Amino acid sequence: MSLHQVSVILLEPVAMFEFSLAVEVFGVDRSDDGIEPFDFRVCAVEPGKPMASKNFDPFTITPQLGLDAVLGSDLVVVAATLPRADNEYPAVVLDALRAAHRAGATVLSLCSASFVLGAAGLLNGRRCTTHWLYSDLMQERYPEADVDARVLFVEDSGIVTSAGTAAGIDACLHLVRKELGAAVATRIARRMVVPPQRDGGQLQYVEAPIPACSADSLSPILEWAVANIDEPHTVSTLAARALMSERTFARRFLAETGTTPHKWLNQQRILVARTLLERTDLSVDQIAGRVGFNSPVVLREHFREVIGISPVAYRRRFGCGEEEETIELTAIG
Repeated sequence: MSLHQVSVILLEPVAMFEFSLAVEVFGVDRSDDGIEPFDFRVCAVEPGKPMASKNFDPFTITPQLGLDAVLGSDLVVVAATLPRADNEYPAVVLDALRAAHRAGATVLSLCSASFVLGAAGLLNGRRCTTHWLYSDLMQERYPEADVDARVLFVEDSGIVTSAGTAAGIDACLHLVRKELGAAVATRIARRMVVPPQRDGGQLQYVEAPIPACSADSLSPILEWAVANIDEPHTVSTLAARALMSERTFARRFLAETGTTPHKWLNQQRILVARTLLERTDLSVDQIAGRVGFNSPVVLREHFREVIGISPVAYRRRFGCGEEEETIELTAIG
């Protein structure tokens, strides 16, 4: 596709920060920086009608164009709004999105606007993402979609979905880079004072991306394992502590946590490692020992696999640089 005409569709209540991301990337005249201006359009079902923002003290924004202005767009952006039932989205908006995609436009959702695309049937059979807070709900509501809560954005067959809030910047710059080249994307990013391309996914921002335990029978074992996370736990040692055979323990563990003991232990170790990286000055080697990995290499491999970036990069982003403090560890089932 080319990338000249960009239309944003607003739905009430408007999430102003996410909307402003599209404005900042596509709606600012950067001719003085050698970038040709986009034909940027802000559209709504009722042009000229003030729309409330999603704030504690809402203010309004008034789009001047109707949905007919979406016709011919190279890119159609759906600004974030609160998720709602499919039949509560205006049918004319869903029709406009389907028509735009059929006509060859790329369709981009910002954050929770992915639910609008789901209501339009544009996510069926496609990989997609949304804010990690809504990922389970999205997968439940649209079972034919492949929801990936780990990434910052996904592009699949002309449909681009972005993760929580600022991930919309990454998705917008990705499209600029793809269609206009890395140099243009870098110039826009420099003016916005953001990285042209971030590494990792949104799991680095999730406090505890671990499924909750659905029953209480194993809770004492899980809590003990986390409190002693530095020990070399195995299915055998945990089963013995639970007074079960290994087979019974593994079966019950899977039923109650939705994962295997090995994966659960690795997740818990990564969770504790994150806390230590954020709150202490311990080295990666020291942290590996504290969380039960037998070497810093193993910690780095598992950390990058789960979080998407290295421990050093994570600390640089989220570390507070304080002295080591006492940390209360709680099992997340």
